[in-house]
Amino acid sequence: MAEKMALAKAINESLRRALESDDKVLIMGEDVGKLGGVFRVTDGLQKDFGESRVIDTPLAESGIVGTAVGLALRGYRPVVEIQFDGFVFPAYDQIVTQLAKMHARSLGKVKMPVVVRIPYGGGIGAVEHHSESPESLFAHVAGLKVVSPSNASDAYWMMQQAIQSDDPVIFFEPKRRYWDKGEVNTEAIPGPLHKARVVREGTDLTLAAYGPMVKLCQEAADAAAEEGKSLEVLDLRSISPVDFDSIQASVERTRRLVVVHEAPVFFGSGAEIAARITERCFYHLEAPVLRVGGYHAPYPPARLEEEYLPNLDRVLDAVDRSLAY
Repeated sequence: MAEKMALAKAINESLRRALESDDKVLIMGEDVGKLGGVFRVTDGLQKDFGESRVIDTPLAESGIVGTAVGLALRGYRPVVEIQFDGFVFPAYDQIVTQLAKMHARSLGKVKMPVVVRIPYGGGIGAVEHHSESPESLFAHVAGLKVVSPSNASDAYWMMQQAIQSDDPVIFFEPKRRYWDKGEVNTEAIPGPLHKARVVREGTDLTLAAYGPMVKLCQEAADAAAEEGKSLEVLDLRSISPVDFDSIQASVERTRRLVVVHEAPVFFGSGAEIAARITERCFYHLEAPVLRVGGYHAPYPPARLEEEYLPNLDRVLDAVDRSLAY
């Protein structure tokens, strides 16, 4: 039953299935309808399901999320798109003070089944405000689930699970991977949404990543293997909550950990992972947990983004430093 499709197509098919399965599912966002989204992720959905279920909104991110909060209160399951990562900040107040707090504020009586889709990350040569990685800002907010798929199969199934969740989910889509193809079995039984997965087994060191960096870590493992080094690659999949048990199990096998993400290293998600794993695996670690990520600087112009983003050399340098202890 598996079909090969691009990651963007997998999300489109997942949204289509959700719209077919539940009349309460709505899609909202800037240009998601007639245009089908700037990356064509929602292509054809308004044509097939109508303007009352796939809704082109004004250019007002705060209004989009605020409306979704109201719809969720009325029993709907809105899926809202923030067109680019850097556009989410006008909606940050609604997400943090309303969406994330409503369940706790009502002592559990009110559910907030809202999915906020955010294409994120660099690697596409975009202009300012179009290539950021703000995931740690949302992971810090209690009441939000934060996830990011790295492949087409996860994109399909994680979107299904996010829409079915009664908690708000921030769904970060790695835009540079939109066109990467993979096998998707739409009849499979998916694993838990927040469970990490070992995508390559190894014995010498664990590379942990999510979203766009998983493919880079797999390439690093291939390169290291040519030098006789065995690297395990762990796809975290979820940024909040983090599957620390799976990371711990991997580190207890390999005794070394390098965390890789596009976002700045300073106060990034890798910092929390490094601290927790150091606490949990202190007597297993043979080297300090190392991190590879972006710099503590505004995202640069497109011609400089290759210098800013983690690349193969930077990941392999961290591997060498860890193995040198």
